[in-house]
Amino acid sequence: MDKAHDVLIRNLWEHTALAEEDIAEIRALTFVVRDFEPNEDFIRQGDRPEVSALVVSGLIARYHLLGNGRRQYLAFHLTGDLPDAQGLFIDQMDHGLSALGPASVAFIPHRELLAAFQRRPTFGMAVWRETLLDAAIFREAITNNSARPMQVRMAHLFCELFYRARVAQLVRGSRCRFPISLAQLGETLGMAIATVNRTLADLRLSGTMDLREGELIVLKWRELQRIGDFNPTYLQLKRRALK
Repeated sequence: MDKAHDVLIRNLWEHTALAEEDIAEIRALTFVVRDFEPNEDFIRQGDRPEVSALVVSGLIARYHLLGNGRRQYLAFHLTGDLPDAQGLFIDQMDHGLSALGPASVAFIPHRELLAAFQRRPTFGMAVWRETLLDAAIFREAITNNSARPMQVRMAHLFCELFYRARVAQLVRGSRCRFPISLAQLGETLGMAIATVNRTLADLRLSGTMDLREGELIVLKWRELQRIGDFNPTYLQLKRRALK
């Protein structure tokens, strides 16, 4: 379980200075780790969970399930993220969470977290800040999908994921895991599959990136950042991942 505790501490450190007592409180939490297959759900709309999830490894997608069975992907969560911290403060989940590729998730009882927040308010504020960062990503996604041209929209998403992966120390050279299908990419960006193919082809021709075999490959970061109109300020990360 030490790995699960370590990834949570490292993630919270990106935006909150934790005291030794806060770290000790986190290490005392009970984590139950489960492995999930690609596209396997672990939170569904309407659930009333009594545990919070921590991504230990892999990539997690947050989505809305529409009446016709289609999904609108809202955000992606990397190692160290708490993708359903909102569940601590609401009675019923209004979204689902699923693994995109193989993933490990640790579950922490709500009662333990709430008791830990009372003992260590700084820890509670750090988790609350996680929900605010999620909200900032949601706001950016709304702007991205409604106001930006298709190529800019896709490039911005790739920039955000690569930047966050770099901060989480998940980038190897110019590559990070992004096991998404073209259909899921369309459901994220509000694009038909033909538009996804055409837009991805244009970005490949620019020489800035590639997406193949479940990996996002960034070849020219600054140019991809320019194309995507990407400014990482909204992510509120202390560490400057890429210049």
